[in-house]
Amino acid sequence: MGLDLNYDEGQTPLDEDEKEGLLIHTITTKRDLDEFEQLNIEQAIQWTLSRNFKQKEILTEAFVKEVHKRMYNKVWAWSGEYRKSNENLGIDKWRIATELRTLLNDIIYWIENETYSPDEIAVRFKHRIVSIHCFANGNGRHSRLMADIIIEKIFNRPIFSWGAGKPVANGNTRIDYINAIKAADSGNFNLLLIFARS
Repeated sequence: MGLDLNYDEGQTPLDEDEKEGLLIHTITTKRDLDEFEQLNIEQAIQWTLSRNFKQKEILTEAFVKEVHKRMYNKVWAWSGEYRKSNENLGIDKWRIATELRTLLNDIIYWIENETYSPDEIAVRFKHRIVSIHCFANGNGRHSRLMADIIIEKIFNRPIFSWGAGKPVANGNTRIDYINAIKAADSGNFNLLLIFARS
């Protein structure tokens, strides 16, 4: 029995080679996969909470990859490795390392020159790294955790809530998130900044 995955809007489908990297062969549905990934992500969050990372460590290619690896290393063999295929989102796979280094240099400049507020620096980083789409899976969740690490460890401010504070009855959290991302794609970060703190 193969892996039967149904994707929400904005999620990148895995190709067959990427599915081969699944480490838990009892997983057959998206729901199963989500549960195992969430357990792994919670362990990664605990890892980040228990350490005092410094800016010079966080804003490196090695750290970006390490965070992804810790988020998915119990589920995917390729965790922490750049994707090896071109997807429906993101830049060409050959440009990932170069674009990520450019982003890391940009955020260092933004911090040193106070180009934006701390929240906006973290949210702009989140938006840019997810648009690069470094990994085969988990880019959105990885980008949010990276933004949380940046805002907490570099700026000493509370992590973002990413819509968790919205009323459950609303039920539109994912739609609000996608709309905020689309607005940021056009250069308007206001909705994403509001969503990050909602």
